[in-house]
Amino acid sequence: MPDDATAAQTEPAAPENLVRPAVSAPVADRRPAERTHHGHTFVDEYEWLRAKDDPEVITHLEAENAWTQAQLAHLAPLRDRVFQEIKDRTLESDLSVPVRQGGHWYYVRTVEGRQYPLNARVPVSGPEDWTPPALTPGEVPAGEQLLLDQNAEAEGHDFFSLGSFAVSGDGTRLAYAVDTTGDERYTVRVRDLVTGADLPDTIEQTFPGAVISPDGRYVFYPTVDDAWRPYRIWRHEVGSPASDDVMVFSEPDERFWVGVGLSRDDRFLQIELGSKNTSESWILEADDPTGEFRVVWERREGVEYTVEPAVLPGRGPALLILHNERAQNFELVAADVPAPGAGPADPAAGAVVVPHDPDVRLESVDAFATHVVLGVRRDATPRVAVVALDGLVPGVPWTARELEFDEPLHSAALGANPEFATPALRVHGTSFVTPATVYDVDLATGERVVRKRQEVLGGYDPGDYAQSREWATAEDGTRVPISLVWKRDAVTLDAAGTGADPAPLLLYGYGAYEISMDPYFSVPRLSLLDRGVVFAVAHVRGGGEMGRAWYEGGRLDRKRNTFTDFVACAKHLVGTGWTTPERMVADGGSAGGLLMGAVANLAPEMFAGVLAGVPFVDALTSILDPSLPLTVVEWEEWGNPLADPEVYAYMRSYSPYENVPDDASHYPRILAVTSLHDTRVLYVEPAKWVARLRAAGAPALLKIEMSAGHGGVSGRYARWEEIAFEHAWTLETLGLADHV
Repeated sequence: MPDDATAAQTEPAAPENLVRPAVSAPVADRRPAERTHHGHTFVDEYEWLRAKDDPEVITHLEAENAWTQAQLAHLAPLRDRVFQEIKDRTLESDLSVPVRQGGHWYYVRTVEGRQYPLNARVPVSGPEDWTPPALTPGEVPAGEQLLLDQNAEAEGHDFFSLGSFAVSGDGTRLAYAVDTTGDERYTVRVRDLVTGADLPDTIEQTFPGAVISPDGRYVFYPTVDDAWRPYRIWRHEVGSPASDDVMVFSEPDERFWVGVGLSRDDRFLQIELGSKNTSESWILEADDPTGEFRVVWERREGVEYTVEPAVLPGRGPALLILHNERAQNFELVAADVPAPGAGPADPAAGAVVVPHDPDVRLESVDAFATHVVLGVRRDATPRVAVVALDGLVPGVPWTARELEFDEPLHSAALGANPEFATPALRVHGTSFVTPATVYDVDLATGERVVRKRQEVLGGYDPGDYAQSREWATAEDGTRVPISLVWKRDAVTLDAAGTGADPAPLLLYGYGAYEISMDPYFSVPRLSLLDRGVVFAVAHVRGGGEMGRAWYEGGRLDRKRNTFTDFVACAKHLVGTGWTTPERMVADGGSAGGLLMGAVANLAPEMFAGVLAGVPFVDALTSILDPSLPLTVVEWEEWGNPLADPEVYAYMRSYSPYENVPDDASHYPRILAVTSLHDTRVLYVEPAKWVARLRAAGAPALLKIEMSAGHGGVSGRYARWEEIAFEHAWTLETLGLADHV
């Protein structure tokens, strides 16, 4: 049967009053190209789609968009409705809670009808002014100084992204960087905040993360190599041409990414570099910006560490070093600051202040004048713990006090706290049912003040929704957590608290890079929940939800655990009555898109649909090519199939594109969404995948943004439209398209 007829048969019928355009499903030419490694030859029929500048490729991609648009045109009323729901629930003219830095309170403001936010500030009233001003949404605050109108910067461009925003310590200069194509190549400019005018300084082709010295004289910024790896740090003197910039650091090892920052107390400029399992830090006194950076600990393969300058009682200036040498979940040590010219510090000389705990993952450390704050993960939940420096006894491990929240499924994290001598700690909290909340915690008393809770218009009541956690059993007996949220009156539960009447369910997963999918509130998600959809997150191995061991259990030669864990979660949700395969959609993006492709091959019978965003589905082809962006640095995540035949065979066993069967007509509906200018997961991966799926009879669609990058479209309204598009497809796949 011809491919276009197959695709037409597998798509749902259009309403009688709607005539679809006469568009045929694109059929990509089969142009066999051989790839041979370790005695194995793979014939790739669609590799020709990689030629991004070939007009024939662009024509094919545009045909894919036209086909997707034609097939889903009947969902336009539902898309419009979902978009309007998101808009109606969102306070479009809003402000962030101001953050004090130096002599000003800094905040971000949104204005109804504008795609992008405005960055602004107002002056503090005096040295003891630590209470953020109460600002009114929709009104311009008295005394406001507009620093950057992102809408003005985006004017005339289809895409806009702000990659750096750094104000000098004296508050007189702003270094900012913008990308207007989506390829993540940013242009740095410097703005005089006294006059409001940009200086002549223009630095092209930079990576996000530029910083400016406290005196405003120098900008430090990273640049990338041909493989899109940030590998060099440069120093630019404001007022001089970029051609005179000085390279202050270069990392030849292709596994390492490099970044630059400024310590909270403005004492040190810091260069941090890391691969997937090894890191190194360099420091330089910020009052000597033209000096030489020096290494803190020399890198040792497999040892990761971060450095936080602190001032400790009885010790004075010190470095707090969070590391994992012989401490899988990390421990914290206090070490002396290496003197200029004295060589790197001795790791063994550091005093352990927070010892390793196999049940608690230490994730971050932040030092202030009177306290140290730890980001910790316990029981699959991110938490904030505080250590008071007053009263610490040298040689005695520190005791940290965790901030408590009422909900069992809750995320807490440190917010923006640029002031070293702050008397209050800015903390962010949220859950699946509690909108994002900003707290100030008094460091002396522990008193907590709610500064702002995300306002949800239309009468949102958290009590109308419920959240819970369940545990699936993986193939090897490992217990895998699942988080669920639903609307109470839309889902029927039995006495055991599980599904009594199977509901439509969206199962999300990621499972890579030790990234955790923690509870968070989402306004757009309400459009699903209110229609009776249960939203679930499968916390599969490869993520970091259960500590470093959880990550190690889903990478390299254990990567298949990520996929089988997800399938185990799906089977658990069916077996406990939450849903049925006919009423479940799987969802994941980027590395989670690899997960989507893998489970489509592994258990197509478990899902009605698979939504794959910027999916990494041609993983083996990409990881075999060290000239591609990210490949070399990814070898420590996936293995090096170029050098190791066992890694090659293992990746070949799960790479989604290479494992699509000749007959995939029994596959669930698949929607792949990608971007032409994505530099992380190239558009060609989902384009090839969809071509092969369709040739095998699978009902697959491709939507490609022709002017965006890895994060998709820019601008909040454009992003809402994208979400509405995906939600409408999901709702139809779940049998809820009539719930307009």
